[in-house]
Amino acid sequence: VQLQASGGGLVQAGGSLRLSCEVFRDVGSPKAVGWFRQGPGKDREFVTAINWKGDRSYYIDSVKGRFTISRDNRKNTVYLQMDNLQPEDTGIYYCTEDAKPGGWPPRGFSNWGQGTLVTVSS
Repeated sequence: VQLQASGGGLVQAGGSLRLSCEVFRDVGSPKAVGWFRQGPGKDREFVTAINWKGDRSYYIDSVKGRFTISRDNRKNTVYLQMDNLQPEDTGIYYCTEDAKPGGWPPRGFSNWGQGTLVTVSS
């Protein structure tokens, strides 16, 4: 399984970006997917996750009301719509899969993508 994140870029504060995470899988069913980010000089942190069906999700407090995660299983793609971006949202954004399917929320993640850089200028 490979996950490929894309859609990052440079945006001014208050702007929007939509990230995509395409999941390349030979066999098996869709799994829950999470987005993490790592800002300059910071540890990687969890941002949001969505279940395999796309009807459950959760977010860290700092992005609630600004970020929206969704998925289209026909396209094997998970999206992260980011609105009202702020400089503190700057970082490399990674998508990853649920390592232990069957529970919610996910108890761990595996199969990390390369990441896509988001830069928010003030």
